[in-house]
Amino acid sequence: MLFSDLALSRRLEAAEGYACAQFALARRRLFPESGSEALRVAGADVVYDGPDAPTTQTFGLGMLEEATPEALDRIEQFFAARGAPVQHEVSPFAGVTTLELLCGRGYRPIEISSVLYREIGAELGEEALPARAAGKAAHIRVRAIGREEAELWTEISARGWTHEHPELEEFMRQTGKTLAEREGSVCFLAEADGEAGAAGALMIHEGVALLAGAATVPELRRRGLQLALLEARLLYAREHGCDLAMFVSEPGSNSQRNAERQGFRIAYTRVKWKKLEAAGS
Repeated sequence: MLFSDLALSRRLEAAEGYACAQFALARRRLFPESGSEALRVAGADVVYDGPDAPTTQTFGLGMLEEATPEALDRIEQFFAARGAPVQHEVSPFAGVTTLELLCGRGYRPIEISSVLYREIGAELGEEALPARAAGKAAHIRVRAIGREEAELWTEISARGWTHEHPELEEFMRQTGKTLAEREGSVCFLAEADGEAGAAGALMIHEGVALLAGAATVPELRRRGLQLALLEARLLYAREHGCDLAMFVSEPGSNSQRNAERQGFRIAYTRVKWKKLEAAGS
């Protein structure tokens, strides 16, 4: 059994940091005017993908190296030069010293998230996950797409994410296109009776498979597409050398409950910290 500890947290935080950094760099290639950028400071991934983007923050602060005032000076200058808020997604394994440093510099907590994980073992054989999904719904097919299907994948992803929030359509279409072009990213489509209805992404980093970006179009929900999509991505990850899968969600959400039903466990609860603006600024 793999226990939740500093070593596990380092792997999980590094995987998400790498994924978000590669996302920003992919957006810069596709949309040079975005100004997206990523760098590493004191072992942390520092990502800018627009002033309001959820990925504009740091990942892994205090995990591989000690968070120092000098490192934070550099990080804060990076974001300030781009007109973005300074935010850090911090694992509890970063320790009290990191939290004390943030508090002393005027940061406050603004968000919490659950980081979930599961081991990927031999139970994911050819007769296991996809077969189990097919046994429930033989009409479902999941596949990793090629670049020629990136536009279709983006369309399905955008439709799934923006049904309740149509004002986000342009943002999600750009996000979908960027995910499809991200270095190291694999995109999957799930079909019901030959009709594409769900999209999801997988990012692999040093044996960790980060599951993200899953969405189903409204008319094909509750048909088993999400379960099949999850299982196919796990099998793909095992076949490509991963021993661990991770998933991040809002605490207590339906997404978290669904992940726990599929064998994921909560590794830890993470806090996002934001630097308060100085009075009068």
